[in-house]
Amino acid sequence: MHIFDGPDSIPAAVGTHLGHGDWVEITQERVDRFADATGDHQWIHTDVDKAARGPFGGTVAHGYLTLSLLPMLGATVYRFENFLMGVNYGLNKVRFPQPVRVGARVRMGSEVVEVKPGAQGIQVVLRNTIEIEGADKPACVAEAVVLLVPKPGDTA
Repeated sequence: MHIFDGPDSIPAAVGTHLGHGDWVEITQERVDRFADATGDHQWIHTDVDKAARGPFGGTVAHGYLTLSLLPMLGATVYRFENFLMGVNYGLNKVRFPQPVRVGARVRMGSEVVEVKPGAQGIQVVLRNTIEIEGADKPACVAEAVVLLVPKPGDTA
């Protein structure tokens, strides 16, 4: 776990790989709940019998489900402390090189790509790679931008 302690701790981390987090199993229940939340009930995600005969040999997680795991998976890789708050500012690039089969385990590794001070706070760009246990390609590679707002009195 890499802990950033306030604004001064971040700039030196550019180019640093922060490590890998914990493995998390992708269950059919998680996929079904995501389908219910988003209204995306495509058979490759939710129809276990049909998907077993489909192109992936079973049900697969939605790409956006995999992407939505960034905060949860990131919480086991890094943490920002001594800020007023941190918010998702956006994404620069997102790719899904390989589908995640239900039952697979995933984890995330993160690297600090860029740090930009601004009027609202500090923008930190993190290249997050969600790996599939035993696979040769990642499930997702996403450059996420986090806006960290300093506590009053701190400078960005």
